[in-house]
Amino acid sequence: MKKKLVLFLIGLCGLTSCLDDILDKKPLDIISDDVVWNDPVMIDAYLAQQYMLTTVFTNEASDYIESWSAGSPVDGKWEIHTSEHGYGPLIINNIADEGKGGWEISGNAGSYKTGKLNINGGFLEWWEYPYYIIRNLNQFIERVPDSPIDSETRTLRVAEARFIRAFNYFSMVKRYGGVPLMTKAASLDDSEDVLYPKRNSEKELYDFVISEMDAIAEDLAATTDFGRPTKWTALALKSRAALYAGSIAQFGSMQLNDLLGIPQSQASDYYQKAFDASQAIINSGAFQLYDQDTDKSLNFRNIFVKKRNSEVIFAKQHSYIDALAGGGNTWGYDFCQRPKPHGWNLGMGNTPYLEMAEEFEYIDGKPGKLDRQAIQNGLWSMEELWGKKDPRFAATIYTMGTPWRGGNVDFHKGLIGGDGKLYENDGEGYEGVNAMGDQNINAGNFGTGFGVMKYLDENVDIGSTWSNSGTDFIVFRFGEILLNYAEAAFELGKSGEALGAINQLRTRAGIATKTTIDRQAIRHERKVELAFEGHRYWDLRRWREAESVLSQSFSGLRYILDFNTRKYKLVVLDDIDGVNTPPRFYKQNYYFPITLNRTGANANLLENPGYN
Repeated sequence: MKKKLVLFLIGLCGLTSCLDDILDKKPLDIISDDVVWNDPVMIDAYLAQQYMLTTVFTNEASDYIESWSAGSPVDGKWEIHTSEHGYGPLIINNIADEGKGGWEISGNAGSYKTGKLNINGGFLEWWEYPYYIIRNLNQFIERVPDSPIDSETRTLRVAEARFIRAFNYFSMVKRYGGVPLMTKAASLDDSEDVLYPKRNSEKELYDFVISEMDAIAEDLAATTDFGRPTKWTALALKSRAALYAGSIAQFGSMQLNDLLGIPQSQASDYYQKAFDASQAIINSGAFQLYDQDTDKSLNFRNIFVKKRNSEVIFAKQHSYIDALAGGGNTWGYDFCQRPKPHGWNLGMGNTPYLEMAEEFEYIDGKPGKLDRQAIQNGLWSMEELWGKKDPRFAATIYTMGTPWRGGNVDFHKGLIGGDGKLYENDGEGYEGVNAMGDQNINAGNFGTGFGVMKYLDENVDIGSTWSNSGTDFIVFRFGEILLNYAEAAFELGKSGEALGAINQLRTRAGIATKTTIDRQAIRHERKVELAFEGHRYWDLRRWREAESVLSQSFSGLRYILDFNTRKYKLVVLDDIDGVNTPPRFYKQNYYFPITLNRTGANANLLENPGYN
């Protein structure tokens, strides 16, 4: 175990600048615990390992690999597809009502979206990893206070460890509800109730996360390293966790002898905590909505491309040096998400639904819903179809005609030739114009007619390498804090504060502000502003809306090019997920199963309702 740890730490040294210091120590395979806890460099490297293993920082990616040849130190497995180097960060987007998988190399998101989550689990799991990390962090929290490093650094590093531990518990409670809450490093000599713990309640988990953030916020105030949590990061996690707890209390129910659910009478208390944490960040003046570019669409897009901008509270940092080849810290977002040209002729891992495109209003504030009958008559230019949309639309979604790397994205499937004939097969065409554009996913499949622009970096030439994106993934940003503030304020009866926060976002976006506010308007703004950032699925679950919203059919759009006018005939693609495989979300899916394997290994773990 110690040898694995040290070898892993060497892999982290590109991030911590500690390689030379570590190599000056004893032979790597015989480093003792005493050496680790008495060496500031080793202490920092040990903590860095826990940051790296907390892969859920990167939009719920659930696996870690060290390189092309080395798997995870947690379980030894080599799973690139569900790691941040592959499709891992895209899965969470494909199970919400934002879109579906295009090139879905992870293989299972579509299956679970159709309601096939059962007692065996296997989807977005976050259990073995976090308990491995949490045990390491508990040991860190116990040992570092006695280490010979200066007191300020000790306090800061322990606070960081408590933040990572709380983030892991938050990632678990939003999946499973109550889980065993372990705050001390267990050993084989411990009693059975420690080695085979019962589940704590969902409320206890949320209370733990919130209280931990209260306890460590000031200890993190001295942080100046952008890649580490600050006081404001702690308050951002408190803001999010308390908002989740408030809505679960308000809209959920008590189940499983109160292991699941939060008493409805306590909803306002949690909303107040979310409101206060959000307000503290807002009033600090430490962050502002990014608003530097005159072009509003470019401005919104740059939030996710320009590193360390004014809106970023905490981000999982990346570099442009290949992580899998060694020494770098890339991820695979561009490889899995971008339109063609593509080194593997793939991309488009997330394909937005037409309904998601319609969610974006027009600049004047009118709803973005299209007249489905009208648009399927006549011919349309892209300006006629999408012109005057909320600028966030073009910054979030690409579609037919979107500018890309000196050209334009081409989703057309079918050509009306100058002779009036419809050409539909690949290889056919009329006077040099092909019947199909270049965004063919496979076998004539053009997905929904949309892809995700958010986070794409046009300057990256991906070639044939999976992991070469260097953009940071934003874990917490000021835009979310305003949305948390607005939602909490509204539920507390503070409509004026809610309206003001929502209008800040709309003004930055470049669309008309609102004069009144309601719950649905706040949720709509959240869906648009935070699209494809990993929030929507959890939001629908905590609002207890998933049973209806995620159990319906969605649509795509087919573009047929008219040779003479260069406009497009449009065809709405109903039931885009498949007539026989429509999305389904059942009541029990508000909590993931603990699974047969885990309850079999620990009889004290009660299974969640509905899984048998």
